[in-house]
Amino acid sequence: MSTPAVVVGGSTAGLATALALARRGCPVRVLERAAPPPRGPVAEAVEWWGRPTVPQSGHSHVLTSLGVRVLRRHAPDVLDAALEEGAVLLDLATAAPPGPPDPAEDELVALAVRRPVLDLVLRRAVQALPAVTISWGTTVRGVVSDSAGSHVSAVVTDRGEHVPARFVVDATGRKALSRSWLADAGVAVPEDVTSPTGIRCFTRFYRLREPGALPGPLNRGNAAGGIWDHYAAIVHLADDGVFAITVGTPSDDRATAVLRRPEAFTTAARLTPHVAAWAADEVATPLTPVRVIATPPNALRGTLAPGGRPVGGLFPVGDAACVTDPLYGRGLSLALRHAFLLAELLDTDADPDQAERARSAAESLYRPWFAQSVYDGAARRELWRAAVEGTAPRVPPPPAGRPALAAVARAAATDRTAWRGLTRMLMSLAPPEEVFDDPDFRDRVRSAPDSPAGARPPTRAELLWALGAAEAA
Repeated sequence: MSTPAVVVGGSTAGLATALALARRGCPVRVLERAAPPPRGPVAEAVEWWGRPTVPQSGHSHVLTSLGVRVLRRHAPDVLDAALEEGAVLLDLATAAPPGPPDPAEDELVALAVRRPVLDLVLRRAVQALPAVTISWGTTVRGVVSDSAGSHVSAVVTDRGEHVPARFVVDATGRKALSRSWLADAGVAVPEDVTSPTGIRCFTRFYRLREPGALPGPLNRGNAAGGIWDHYAAIVHLADDGVFAITVGTPSDDRATAVLRRPEAFTTAARLTPHVAAWAADEVATPLTPVRVIATPPNALRGTLAPGGRPVGGLFPVGDAACVTDPLYGRGLSLALRHAFLLAELLDTDADPDQAERARSAAESLYRPWFAQSVYDGAARRELWRAAVEGTAPRVPPPPAGRPALAAVARAAATDRTAWRGLTRMLMSLAPPEEVFDDPDFRDRVRSAPDSPAGARPPTRAELLWALGAAEAA
């Protein structure tokens, strides 16, 4: 058997890359530092699966239309397995305003599934492939490169094992360990480009008492709730009658730290439009405590920097290549797209341009979403900062004269064409410039009638008062 590809990291991006490579006939060895997941039925295994190396696994996730498209085209068996485990395909057009539908709306779906369920069905699909070997409890300490530092040919594990590799895929997530591997090997890597998200998320999972009987509409198509002027609160439906409520606040806001307590969390949920119905005692049973996580900054890795000299044989994928604001739920879908795109690029013998082609493809995939996340995060942080300090917000103008997202959202509430464009962007099917720079789209945003005012969320003062009362009680 030929020298295998080595994939470092056995979560979504690594498993998808291993699946894509193996199905193209490439032998793969996956090195995963965590212990293997529990055996048995998926529904039971996810309840016992502790994942200290993937802290975000216990929070809500969404697979956007892009992710569904990737699975339908490249791994329909994985999508079918997720559906058999209770995942649900959500038709986003149920949230569209009146108007003539368009065939393009057929692709506007999202997959409601918990991250551990998706990872387990993906992992079992990978393990069933004879060309794949998974080594659990194995940490990669470094890479072996040629004397010029221009090409990687092996990795070295914490056990001192020297693992030859046809090429190495860095699927180590937000840690992006290939940066340190290269530094230790004396290879210079440009600095990452980063921008803070400034969010702290509080998440709790529930199970509907009557699965299938939703207590309210998913006003966002794949979710219920909203991003308001001083906090966010979102319901994400998942598999098997499970859903998550997530509340996001400024990461440095001490006054809302109390949301980690169930009583305060429930109070906030019951005050929030579109979320309140889901938090009623008669509707659902809590499955978990309130979990808290600080979201990482947006990061476009230095390994994707144009003009730099990419190192041959070493390819970052998923969060090891780019991290975007998790509030918009693009990460899983972008990772899946990148995994199958990378496998296609690597399905040839190594050539002098292979590393540059892979770098360029990844940069083209991620940069539009990174730029959008940076702008959206800056605008949201300014709104939230002003609400906390009681000052007037100074929201930066949208780039390149594009319409403000608030104006687009108002138009999308009454104009189905505007809704379709916005939803394609939010679901990662069309990059922001394709939607927002279209003259017809801009005209529709400008001319759309005002939509009726929706339910009002609590002001910051009202929310803090209610949280204080919950604590006192």
